[in-house]
Amino acid sequence: MATDPAFAATPRIGSVSISTADSSFTSPTNVGTVITGVAAGTRIAEVVVKVAVSGASTAAVVRLWLHDGTNYFLFDEIALVAATSSASVVSTRGRATYDNLILPSASWSLRASTSVGQVTHVTALAADL
Repeated sequence: MATDPAFAATPRIGSVSISTADSSFTSPTNVGTVITGVAAGTRIAEVVVKVAVSGASTAAVVRLWLHDGTNYFLFDEIALVAATSSASVVSTRGRATYDNLILPSASWSLRASTSVGQVTHVTALAADL
């Protein structure tokens, strides 16, 4: 057992663009890998979701999945409201912060799916331990 706490050593950003709808709550087939852990572990502090649609977007839910290399585990959902972006109106953005989201090894990853077919960027702000 470690006697010293593990502090974040190397900042990391992981990002993926998803656009194919997936309605699964148990075993998604249309997912994107946001970030993969490292051997010592990766702590994720925040996930930011941004709709990348010019004009009208649809209300949606982005599902965040923990993947252990074989199985998917639904971890969280971020709701996105419909909006009509333009030169003077921003597109929808959502975020979630975490105190304890850790990918324990390089076999674990954070993945994302969307409930509707529209381009959505998912970004994880993280650091390796």
